[in-house]
Amino acid sequence: MANKTDLVIVESPSKAKTIGKYLGPGYEVKASMGHVRDLPKSKLSVDIEHGFVPDYQPIKGKEDVISDLKKAAKRSDKVYLATDPDREGEAISWHLKELLNIPDDKTYRVTFNEITKNVVNQSIAAPRAIDQNLVDAQQARRILDRIVGYQLSPLLWKKIRQGLSAGRVQSVATRLVVERELEIRAFVPQEYWSIEADLERVSPHTGAFKAQFHGRDRKMELHSQQEAEDVIAAVSQGSWSVAKVKRQEKSRQPAPPFTTSTLQQEASRKLNMSPARTMAVAQQLYEGIDVAGQGAVGLITYMRTDSLRLSDEAVAAARGFISQRYGGAYCPAQPRRFKTKGNAQDAHEAIRPSDVTLVPEDIKKDLTAEQFRLYRLIWSRFLACQMANAVYDSLSIDVENSGYIFRASHSSLKFSGFTAVYEEGRDEEEEEKKSSPLPDLKEGEILTHKKLTRDQHFTQPPARYSEASLIRALEEQGIGRPSTYAPTITTILNREYVVKEGGKALRPTPLGEVVTGLMKDKFHDIVDYDFTAQMEQRLDKVEEGTADWKALLADFYKNFDAELKKAEQELDGARIKVPDEVSEEICPQCGRNLVIKSGRFGRFLACPGWPECDFTMPLVVEMPGKCPLCGGRLFKRTGKSKKTGKQYTYYCCERRSSKDEGQRCEFVTFDVPVKDNCPVCGQTMFKKSGRGAKKPFCVNEKCANFTPEDKRGGWKKKESAPAEPAEKPKKTAAKKPAAKKSAAKKTTTKKAATKKATTAKKT
Repeated sequence: MANKTDLVIVESPSKAKTIGKYLGPGYEVKASMGHVRDLPKSKLSVDIEHGFVPDYQPIKGKEDVISDLKKAAKRSDKVYLATDPDREGEAISWHLKELLNIPDDKTYRVTFNEITKNVVNQSIAAPRAIDQNLVDAQQARRILDRIVGYQLSPLLWKKIRQGLSAGRVQSVATRLVVERELEIRAFVPQEYWSIEADLERVSPHTGAFKAQFHGRDRKMELHSQQEAEDVIAAVSQGSWSVAKVKRQEKSRQPAPPFTTSTLQQEASRKLNMSPARTMAVAQQLYEGIDVAGQGAVGLITYMRTDSLRLSDEAVAAARGFISQRYGGAYCPAQPRRFKTKGNAQDAHEAIRPSDVTLVPEDIKKDLTAEQFRLYRLIWSRFLACQMANAVYDSLSIDVENSGYIFRASHSSLKFSGFTAVYEEGRDEEEEEKKSSPLPDLKEGEILTHKKLTRDQHFTQPPARYSEASLIRALEEQGIGRPSTYAPTITTILNREYVVKEGGKALRPTPLGEVVTGLMKDKFHDIVDYDFTAQMEQRLDKVEEGTADWKALLADFYKNFDAELKKAEQELDGARIKVPDEVSEEICPQCGRNLVIKSGRFGRFLACPGWPECDFTMPLVVEMPGKCPLCGGRLFKRTGKSKKTGKQYTYYCCERRSSKDEGQRCEFVTFDVPVKDNCPVCGQTMFKKSGRGAKKPFCVNEKCANFTPEDKRGGWKKKESAPAEPAEKPKKTAAKKPAAKKSAAKKTTTKKAATKKATTAKKT
């Protein structure tokens, strides 16, 4: 039986609440509120000359927490350190042990991959010692980043601008964004043409369909209008017949369960949540949510993982739930197993719900909107990964004319399988084109064409990174680890090395390009993809106990210090100018193009003619889509209410501020333009602003897909006057005070009149 003086220390109060409920009154559960000591920010705090000894100090503001934990640890027989199950969590436990002076024989390390009653009690029953290899791997990363940041950043301050920072992973992430932008600028579009044939049976004239030009025996590219005209001339004189009909059944497998990286990517695509926000909400779900009738419940497993492994118990529970809820056909004969990538640490299971029977819709009332959407995403993905394949009927028809092949294809869902629960999101460049159903044709059947349509196209440059695709690129390069993706992207955005455009696209700023150029020129290793990936592997070896962390630091610092000294000599007396980022906005006072500046409150537009011209205005952000009135670009702008002084956001046409009245466009809206076009009229669609998923709608009143204002959802303005009730109530409480007020007013008026008359009489 547990001793009443046993102490359990976790990081957060919500985690303490959940674990305390499972352990019962025999344990005292307290929260450290995260880290309790760290390297002070005021100096380097690492003694490089004497073996990279870190100078850890208690974090300011944590004095009361530390004092309380010290007292609790002193009066306890056992101290269970139950911080998160990763390197950082292990380091926090070690810091707690050292700072609170907990003896070895009283220290017990426990970890929870999921915070459920069984796992918590099993872990408490089987504690272990602190894993010093994990601690050393974390120390090595922390000191490595401190050295790079604190010795390289001052060089950037002197040579470029105050307040800049450099870091191993953030510098590589910025380089990825910069190099993608350079690819886009250097891209030369290539012309190509497509031909579409509208075909149907000769007799009877039924079964119309469209077929795309494919080639001859193999696929052909049409690189000019003349090539397209030659094909059209040939097939216009020939006859059309069905050359080949291919029917087959295709199956599609579900995506594996979530890792940290794929969760952040999918939450960005489907929920429009930033990686940092995704991890914050996932932490809440892991630590515990108050569920009606159950109290605090940890809803998901630990969310910092690169593993696709699932426990046998979780898989068995999922298969049982699938069979019961969806039927035996949806449960494959054998459980699915997913292979984890070779460079993964594989320390924890994949991210999954702790209890698959807790259906998201059943506990929706206990969750915030963000918690519900993220939990539903995790629950659906896990359940789908253990479901049967989706099956499609695929039909492909090759039509021949004059030796040329035109191809039409279509697939229809035969058995939904896992898609009944979940379908993986796609990046913009991966969007699939939908096709129409095809008629039941036979080989050799004669066809006729109604018309031939040729279209000119140009190849497109690679798309800018989104947060989702940048995380995927970092993971593919082996750069960073699950815990670093979100803070890395947050840092490069906060430092204004990278900005978001159109809602998702990441574009480097001139500052980001200048810093990256300097880093590539003077500190090649810091921004080298292979070097950074190899450093992660060396840190993994420290964790495994096969490498010494101080030797790793010494080996790195030898080359880094030499590069730093060389750069300082070469840049002595030099100052690198960051070019102004010129916008297309025109200064209304002097006519110059406004440039983008940075200030205390972020980026803004200013006239480059300062101090002669002091005009400034909020930054204009280009949005996806086109103006529905004139086809111009759409801009995001901000304004300030004259009544309340509060800032608001609106969207308008780029020509709204045109000086030429004939060119001016008055389109303005509070609705947010989206990348999707209306499938009927092809115009840009919009959605209501605000958090949460909003359904896009068409604003073209002439379109059959037009959505009236009252059916668009979102916030609605209250009516100024309520409608008259159908029947007047027999007794209205509001009338009596009104009558009293009226009587009081009459009395006051009468008294005033009497007083006035008396005064006049006296006079």
